[in-house]
Amino acid sequence: MKTLRSAMLWATGTAFFALTFVILSTGLFLLSRERVFTLARFLFSVQTKIMGIRLKVSGLAGLDRTRTYLIMGNHQSLFDLFVIPAAIPLTYVAVEAAYHFSIPLWGSLVTRWGCIPIYRNNLEKAKQSLEIARQRLFEGTSIIILPEGHRTLTGEMGAFKKGPFHLACQAGADILPFAISGLFNYNRKGSFHLNPKPVRVSIGRVIPYALCARMTPEQLRDHVREVITGLRS
Repeated sequence: MKTLRSAMLWATGTAFFALTFVILSTGLFLLSRERVFTLARFLFSVQTKIMGIRLKVSGLAGLDRTRTYLIMGNHQSLFDLFVIPAAIPLTYVAVEAAYHFSIPLWGSLVTRWGCIPIYRNNLEKAKQSLEIARQRLFEGTSIIILPEGHRTLTGEMGAFKKGPFHLACQAGADILPFAISGLFNYNRKGSFHLNPKPVRVSIGRVIPYALCARMTPEQLRDHVREVITGLRS
């Protein structure tokens, strides 16, 4: 029964995502990025609902949608790709693993969107990706980066990589922290099964750049991890 339910959810979700891909790809040629993101947020909200994710978001009241942020949070599941845009009403581009850009449909979409590939096993290329992200922040484009670098295998947060915090100390942008809870139980890495569950995204208070600039990258990494851990509780 569980396998059959999962198969039905995957089939429905895949069909809807194919439609979403066509709509968003067309929109990127015809509309501004801000309007396309508004459309994407709606479509990804529908995507999560039809796949059994009951999304709850807190912390939106303190969010200034006109500001530029470096957005950071934990990485629980493949479905973070849909849940985060559905939950956070900002226009941003992502720094994400280079292999994502070869995923059918998704890779084409994020390339057109302007997302930045990062190469985990090539330090020089990773530095180049972070420099591109820094430039985008200076230009007023919000950036999202998940500092664990990969999905959790246990449900617990993994160690945060230092690279994003070197970026944070240099970029001049405030950090917007968030935490996802429940998505690991919906679908964990390597599993076919989907388990319809409530999923919560908690958006934290902005960490001002003035505070970031007073810390070393290692200190800032530990501080942000503590903040995100608190948002999960």
